[in-house]
Amino acid sequence: MSQRTEKVSNLIKELSAEFLGRINNRTSLITVTSASASPDLKRATIFITVLPDTKEHDALEFAKRKKGELREFLKKNMTTKVVPFIEIDIDQGEKSRQKIDELLRAK
Repeated sequence: MSQRTEKVSNLIKELSAEFLGRINNRTSLITVTSASASPDLKRATIFITVLPDTKEHDALEFAKRKKGELREFLKKNMTTKVVPFIEIDIDQGEKSRQKIDELLRAK
């Protein structure tokens, strides 16, 4: 990943966390764990985790419905020429890590 792509990814992660924290309806905790931008910066994926797990589906749907507003927020707060189209997905790597932690603590 180029330094530019990495910087944009980090900025998207921070701004997305701020945006989702602001508009979240407080029935669940949505945490932005990472973001990755394509090399041409036209697309980016934001990875989230949700607590409690039972609210994961609803929170993901909520976040996806807010993609347009999120992109507008990014346009206002990013200085890049191109603002990527956003996808939002559950961070499976983080879920796996949490599961491993849980199993290790159980021993």
